[in-house]
Amino acid sequence: MKRILFVLLFALMSVLPSRAGKMVTDSLRSEVLGATIRYNVYLPDGFDEGRDRYPVIYLLHGLSDDYRAWQKKGLMKMVADELIASGECVPSVIIMPNAGGPDVHHTQNGYFNVENWPYEEFFFTELMPQLELKYRCIRDKAHRAIMGLSMGGGGSVVYCQRHPELFSSCFAMSAWLDNKHDMVRPALERSDKLRIVCQSVIDHSALDFLDAASEETVRKLKTIKWFADCGDDDRLLPLTLDFYQKMQQKGIPCELRVRNGVHNWEYWHYSLRTALPFASRNFGK
Repeated sequence: MKRILFVLLFALMSVLPSRAGKMVTDSLRSEVLGATIRYNVYLPDGFDEGRDRYPVIYLLHGLSDDYRAWQKKGLMKMVADELIASGECVPSVIIMPNAGGPDVHHTQNGYFNVENWPYEEFFFTELMPQLELKYRCIRDKAHRAIMGLSMGGGGSVVYCQRHPELFSSCFAMSAWLDNKHDMVRPALERSDKLRIVCQSVIDHSALDFLDAASEETVRKLKTIKWFADCGDDDRLLPLTLDFYQKMQQKGIPCELRVRNGVHNWEYWHYSLRTALPFASRNFGK
């Protein structure tokens, strides 16, 4: 019996990553927002022992979730450890900032500037420069990627559209790219936070951006590697397909995956196994 248990333990150890990173929870005081913003950050194995600088990946959560979602629901650390151990992903710093919470009617969600909550300004003028310095990131376009799910997928796309000089790749999962025909409910009061974030997605439509893109804008968008991923039974699939078609029409290379699945964590957990290697392959280019 002891021999059998030893064999099983040895087999289990052989499939686990021999080197593992760590998850750190911290916060950043924002003068722009007048608030303290919490975040999780994944630090690869060896970070504390060395002075190396690392590529950085921004991993954005969706509506009604917060900075803890990718770790608690998406098992991000386990996936990153496995992919780095297998060589599919280079050791990277992965930053998961807070941009909302479960009480969508009273907590401001979203990655865009809205009245009294200029989140995009905070992201680019405070969060990005401070955390990249703190966690020894390689601070250039070639070693910076962004990805996210749903609201975070849309945020990732729009951030790359508006700041193409800053990111090497974008991986959009089940992305909320527009809102003209979806979630805005006229019955909601004007002060309702859900109404505000829904309107912000209309105001920052990734689809309208492509329709209006000039030749110079298209040239800049071509410097980013794009990947759109959505489930075949996801209610947001038409937005992903519309986005992909517009990218094709503009001549902007974009990978597309439509797999069996819906708008849930089972789908995004497996998306992450594609997204992290995708970002890694495009670092340094």
